Amino acid sequence: IDDTACALLHQRMGTLQNFRITHLAANEQILAALQAHPDVIAACSSEFPFFPAAVRIMDALAAGAFGTIIEAGCGLLHSSDLDPNKQINWKRQVAFNGEYGCMGDLGMHALHIPLRAGWLPTRVYAALQNVVQQRPDATGALVPCETWDNATLTCTVETAEQHFPLTLQTYRIAPGETNTWYLRVIGTRLSMEYSTKYPKTLRVLEYKGGEQAWQHIDLGYKSAYAAITGGIFEFGFSDALLQMWAAFCDQLANGRTSMGQSLYCATPDETHQHHRVLTAALASHREQRAISL
Repeated sequence: IDDTACALLHQRMGTLQNFRITHLAANEQILAALQAHPDVIAACSSEFPFFPAAVRIMDALAAGAFGTIIEAGCGLLHSSDLDPNKQINWKRQVAFNGEYGCMGDLGMHALHIPLRAGWLPTRVYAALQNVVQQRPDATGALVPCETWDNATLTCTVETAEQHFPLTLQTYRIAPGETNTWYLRVIGTRLSMEYSTKYPKTLRVLEYKGGEQAWQHIDLGYKSAYAAITGGIFEFGFSDALLQMWAAFCDQLANGRTSMGQSLYCATPDETHQHHRVLTAALASHREQRAISL
């Protein structure tokens, strides 16, 4: 067997964890096992960076095209839990999803590109919401919802070259939103915005002095790997998933340094950074203050 994809349910006192991994210590156990077996290739599922617009934004980041970063934001918004009569599931129970709640299973989507850009926050302030506090179980009895519905993380990024605010959102109750992933990078020379709500449209503002105007560019089917679909057609979620799988297979066959293009899946080290941010977010909400990483 060359490749195994697994999504394991959490065993509270055991070694198996949910596919997003429910706490920092469990993540560190997995990283230790990977370090003990360097021949194993592991990656985390996060397909949104493979949308054509996201690829364009990441290319611009790699090229240093934005100038001084003024602010950035990324998030994933759902409305699937707006209905208070929706039956409770594992995502709302600490025994199965840990304390992270919405941050655990949505957080990597919000953090993948910021972490890839080198934007590990130095400080995190979190506003967490338990909007629907009880739901019916399988018998119809109301039981408490133990985890967070929504999270807004206001972060500070400090690198050798940059200092700016980064806002991250993971919402399960965002009325009107259906799996909406967005990315915004605002800079002194270039600004770019994208949302899967408008999957073809990339918003771009280039500033070279004079007028400041946003362009709306319709992007066709062009992502990391070439496909048989014509460039004039629209790219969708299932295409992003296939592109992510292609990147994993490319890494599996050729190694990360010899891949056919530069975009690779979220790494185990990035999942560790992700856990550090989410653990800080829990502490921030509990203590009602910004937490330094």
